[in-house]
Amino acid sequence: MEMAYRERWQAEIAELQRILARFDLREECKWGKPCYTLDEKNVVIIQGFKEYCALGFFQGALLKDTEKLLVQLGQVQAARVMKFTSVTEIAAKTATINAYVREAVAAAQAGMKVETKLRKIPVPKELKEKFRDDPRFKRAFEALTPGRQRGYLLHFAGAKQSGTRIARIEKAMPAIFEGRGFLERR
Repeated sequence: MEMAYRERWQAEIAELQRILARFDLREECKWGKPCYTLDEKNVVIIQGFKEYCALGFFQGALLKDTEKLLVQLGQVQAARVMKFTSVTEIAAKTATINAYVREAVAAAQAGMKVETKLRKIPVPKELKEKFRDDPRFKRAFEALTPGRQRGYLLHFAGAKQSGTRIARIEKAMPAIFEGRGFLERR
């Protein structure tokens, strides 16, 4: 897997890598991105997006964020990112980046983790109807791991219209019967 927008943010990625090289972290390539670990625990990751380059903190919700730079992307509970659009911006915030990384490293060394709350995702009525009409499909869905079930439920429930939910369920059925998760369908 290759990091998205790597070419666009090449200079910014290099600058972040230069800053992170000063820490007692191990740089690894995970998910096609530079990921920094401590005792095999993910601490920070560099990511490229269309509009910005980001330094992601896996347990970012634990950080004090005195400068109010951390952003929560989507519905994640623990991770936070710091967004950048230029090397100049990164250079201007180097002291803050260093402070935040030091805090993240200290949290990792202490074994701290964000206590995540498992949110109950409602089963869409269209899926309940499909389960009622096709017990074999219901058994296949229930045989999926909880994480795979959750991925499908988020995908199905994310559609605003009933017709779209039905279409998503129909399209996902072959992968569910094969025991694959939403992100493994392709």
